Amino acid sequence: MSAVVSNQANTLPEPWSSLVPRALNEAEQVVAWLELDLDNRLRFESGLLVLTNQRLLSFQKSKPQPTASESFGPGWELQLGDEKSVARLELFSPTERRAVWYFTAGKHAAASRFQQRFEGVRSGASAESLQHQSTVCPSCGALITSEDGVCPACALSAVPPTMSALLRLLQFAEPRKKMIGLGLFLTLLSTAVASISPLIYMVLIDQVLVPWETGGGKASFGLFWWCMFGFAAASILAWFTEWMRMYVMAWVSERIGVEMRNRTFAHLQELSLEFFGGKRTGDLMSRISTDSDRICNFLALNLVDFINDIMMMILTVGILVWINPTLSLITLAPFPLILWLTHFTRKQLLRGYRQSGLSWAEMTSILADTIPGIRVVKAFAQEAREVERFNQSNQRIIETNDKVNIEWAFFKPLIRLMTELGMLVVYGFGAWWILQTSGLPVDDPQKFRVGALTACIAYITRFYGKMEDIILMFAAVQRTAAAAHRIFEILDRVPSVPEPSQPIPIGRVEGHIELKGVRFKYGTREVLHGLNLKVEPGEMIGLVGPSGAGKSTLINLICRFYDVSDGSIQVDGHDIRSYTVSGYRRNIGIVLQDPFLFFGTIAENIAYGRPEASRAEIIQAARSANAHEFILRLPDGYDSLVGERGQSLSGGERQRISIARALLIDPRILILDEATSAVDTETEREIQAALETLIKGRTTLAIAHRLSTLRRANRLVVIEKGNIVEIGTHQELLDREGAYYGLHKAQQDMVRDLGVGG
Repeated sequence: MSAVVSNQANTLPEPWSSLVPRALNEAEQVVAWLELDLDNRLRFESGLLVLTNQRLLSFQKSKPQPTASESFGPGWELQLGDEKSVARLELFSPTERRAVWYFTAGKHAAASRFQQRFEGVRSGASAESLQHQSTVCPSCGALITSEDGVCPACALSAVPPTMSALLRLLQFAEPRKKMIGLGLFLTLLSTAVASISPLIYMVLIDQVLVPWETGGGKASFGLFWWCMFGFAAASILAWFTEWMRMYVMAWVSERIGVEMRNRTFAHLQELSLEFFGGKRTGDLMSRISTDSDRICNFLALNLVDFINDIMMMILTVGILVWINPTLSLITLAPFPLILWLTHFTRKQLLRGYRQSGLSWAEMTSILADTIPGIRVVKAFAQEAREVERFNQSNQRIIETNDKVNIEWAFFKPLIRLMTELGMLVVYGFGAWWILQTSGLPVDDPQKFRVGALTACIAYITRFYGKMEDIILMFAAVQRTAAAAHRIFEILDRVPSVPEPSQPIPIGRVEGHIELKGVRFKYGTREVLHGLNLKVEPGEMIGLVGPSGAGKSTLINLICRFYDVSDGSIQVDGHDIRSYTVSGYRRNIGIVLQDPFLFFGTIAENIAYGRPEASRAEIIQAARSANAHEFILRLPDGYDSLVGERGQSLSGGERQRISIARALLIDPRILILDEATSAVDTETEREIQAALETLIKGRTTLAIAHRLSTLRRANRLVVIEKGNIVEIGTHQELLDREGAYYGLHKAQQDMVRDLGVGG
């Protein structure tokens, strides 16, 4: 009897799709599966771990039957662990370890999802509900709702659907629907006016020119001038309506492009630091600039032409049917085949354009890396290497574009050949029909006349010409769809630091900070393990410990750049997640280890947090940071340009401007992350003297590797491997001869050795 296999099993890779169902009993359903690449002796071998609603089964590629089968129940646990490059899943019963499966660390994220599904089955959830359980993609951060655990955003990035991506652009068009309606009306009017000329040709030939030439009928000289006037009027009106519709649609598209760039950039500002950690600057720049510009051009030019061409084709078909239904059917005979060919090449072209966009983004990323880092490039004499890297990136663009161009170069002439063959058939059939009906009276409805054939040829030429334009436009449609998809990849991202639904009002906080069981994970690796700490308002806390201990992570959590994985951080008795992000951060002044200055004047950089600050307030902040004197020595003083990223200033000067920038907002909580690491000893003394006055009345958290800079801290908190191991004053910790004593002694020995060496 065949087993009941869920949709999850239908997506099993080969050869497991045929092996797994045979091993299941009648009532079993596959909930999840995980591909393994190591055996129990840590040798590379393909395997599969399958979770059903009853048990865990493991398979090896070399064996047709399951190598292990473990039923589980309440109290059983599936634990995920890793050690360097090898990870493992361990199954524990309430009394012992029952099984272990190994795999390389690259499958860690998939194993984490598999573990979540196991927890769901163990807790009694049905297989159907678990197949729709949401998880988070480790690559892009989007929600995973598919049954097979495949991220829909990542799958969509391979071949984005054209229509869905383009239809989503309508949300930007909604505020300008009146102008768009005007543009569509002008398009319809322009199409109708442009369709008049062939009818005038038909009247002119059949009722004026042919009678004049044959003398077989009375020709109207007045009708000739009416035809000339009608043709001139139609041409002028067609030109005017075409000009108006082009202007209106260009006006609309420019504003849609501006709104798209504004909204995308604004959404980028709302996203958490976690998003930017996995993206390259050049790629994001390419999306906002190149992709949005491509969409704007499509809306301004191609879309207008597309709508006009569609309307012209529909109107042309209607007129052809009115003139001669039989000939119109012959005309449209190749049309279904052309549509099929277009559909056949759509997917290949779309994938090619997507890859081309990624290649362009990669090249832009190299520029974004190399130009700001040109000093490092030249310092290490790596100009040739960067040129070669850029050349390789350009070569990848050529390779991806060549694949598209080969398909397009074959497809485009083929369509033209089919349209010309269709025209040949129409000419032949029309000439034969004129010959067959030549003996009929002029007024006989069965008679097919030269003027009618001429009009049909004109309309058919327009029909196939517009169809060819639409097919040629197909490339622009695919490029635009790929560009729109890349834009929506940003707009669809949700900040990992969300705003509260009902925020608590926050003004100027007192500065009381309390950590309660704070835990934090980077991916699946926990780096903070249940920290507990109270900081009183106005207290200065020094955070010390070896590199990688978790000091900067703790600072990032207090600033709410990330949210805790477990526990809470409270300020003035409220969880900081209950405050609005912007309202909370207005109370924080931060000086980062690597000072970043924006291109602009020194005054603008100091006033970045308070653009409305007066010049006197800016100068006072600079004085407090001991930056006033060196600023006055610059050619333009506070109006001196600092250059991109402040490259015209020394490291110590940039750091003092960064400190002044933090002090100008008069924060209640002051964060100093290695604030004096980039200055010399004399400058450090000046800054420390200024900070000794400025920290009064402020809650200050300071990280420093030079322990001498923290002697005036009220308390020192020693962090090792994500745990707080010691708390006390400088002298108290020295007297304990613990972790802090070891750090202090090692630093003193280093200073003494350097002194002797000097």
